Amino acid sequence: MTKIISWNVNGIRAVMKKGFLDFFQDEMPDILCLQETKAMAEQVDLDLPGYHMWWNSAEKKGYSGTAIFSRFPAINVTYGIGIDKHDKEGRVITAEFDKVFVVTVYTPNSQDDLRRLPYRHQEWDVDFLNYIRALEKIKPVIFCGDLNVAHTEIDLTNPKTNTKSAGFTLEERASFNKIIEAGFVDSFRHFNKDPHHYTWWSYRTAARERNVGWRIDYFCVSGVLVPHLKGAHILPNVHGSDHCPVVVELGDVFPS
Repeated sequence: MTKIISWNVNGIRAVMKKGFLDFFQDEMPDILCLQETKAMAEQVDLDLPGYHMWWNSAEKKGYSGTAIFSRFPAINVTYGIGIDKHDKEGRVITAEFDKVFVVTVYTPNSQDDLRRLPYRHQEWDVDFLNYIRALEKIKPVIFCGDLNVAHTEIDLTNPKTNTKSAGFTLEERASFNKIIEAGFVDSFRHFNKDPHHYTWWSYRTAARERNVGWRIDYFCVSGVLVPHLKGAHILPNVHGSDHCPVVVELGDVFPS
């Protein structure tokens, strides 16, 4: 069985001072996908023997960024989605393996005043979905990361008061609906339909201690991979970031 973990670390250099290596050694994922790394590879003193490491950094220093660390060598690794207006912020890495693509993605935040919502909804969401659908014509896709949207009302603590908040607008939720309509499966909801499971908590008002949160970090998989799903979990007790890691386990997709 293969274990893949995704985590928005809110700064890889910061989280390394908060137990990142202990977490890594405890979990020993086969593949670890990171978002919001906020660093270039040469700025990070990180040695993970036996792992291939791929980084995609934003042009703006200390902003955005993604990484994948994998025990398995990739056939090919690409950075971005091939559209220049989207690819300056280091938001996507795609690793191609024998049977699947693994994509880590850090979806743009619409911002508190929703100033970036038109770009997010009308441009990014459309182009990213087209990108993963094009990959899927070649082989199945596992994509994961901070998608910056709570899909349904059970995916956040206070849905009624957040309908005009970034991450829970009708537009953003409609974009996620289109991912599901395209045949991708939200792996956590495949196994767990219960409320009160979150992956992000505001640093304000002791939100994490009170579990006042949002589920905005996901593993989505092509429908043909559903028979291979063995589990999907959230790790709320892992600290170091305002997000916690999420996990998916699959059988018979990667080498044993």
